[in-house]
Amino acid sequence: MAGLRSIFLRKVMRDRRGAALVEFALVAPVFILALIGLFDLSYNIYTASLLEGAIQKAARDSTIEGADLSEAQIDARVTEVVHNIVPSGTVEFERKAYTNFADVARPEDFTDSNGDGVCNDGEPFEDVNGNGMWDEDRGKDGMGGARDAVLYVVTVTYDRQFPLHKFIGVPSEVSSVARTVLRNQPFRMQNTEVTVGQC
Repeated sequence: MAGLRSIFLRKVMRDRRGAALVEFALVAPVFILALIGLFDLSYNIYTASLLEGAIQKAARDSTIEGADLSEAQIDARVTEVVHNIVPSGTVEFERKAYTNFADVARPEDFTDSNGDGVCNDGEPFEDVNGNGMWDEDRGKDGMGGARDAVLYVVTVTYDRQFPLHKFIGVPSEVSSVARTVLRNQPFRMQNTEVTVGQC
C-alpha cells in the first residue's frame, strides 16, 4: 500500500498538465492591475498635456488689446478642449495681474516695525492690488492692464476613467493644474499707482 502511494505521488509530482493555467491564475491579477495602472497614467498625462496646450493658447489670446472683452470666450475655448477629452470634468479659472514677472505670487511689502515678521499693529504696507488690506499675494484679480504680467491658472477635476482607486487606494478624482505667465501687450501706459495702508 505504501509503495502504491509513493508511485502515485511521484506521478503527480512529475505531471505538468495544467501548470500554465495555475501560473496564469497567479500572475493575471497583477498583470491586469499593472495594465489598468498604465492606461490610467497614460490618460492622465494626455489630459494634462492637452490642458497645457490649451492654456498656452488661451493665455496668448488673453494678452492682446481688448481681450478683456472676450475673457468668457477664451475660457469657453479652453473648456471645450478639455471637455473633448474629459466630458464630465469641471474647469476652474483664475487670473491674477502683476506689475512685472518678479512680483508674481509675492506678498505686498510692509514696514515691520516690531520685527515679528507679520503685518500687524498698524504697520504701513503698500496696497499694490488696491483692496484695502495686506495680502500674501500682491496680484490683482483679472486680466490686468497694459504691460502687466498675468498669471493664468486652470484647474481641471475629473473622475478616473479606469477603476484603479478600487484596487490600490488612490483618490477616485484626478486634479490637473496648468499655469502660465505672460505679459499683456503695451497698448497704453502701465498703471503703477500704489497706495499705502495700515495693517
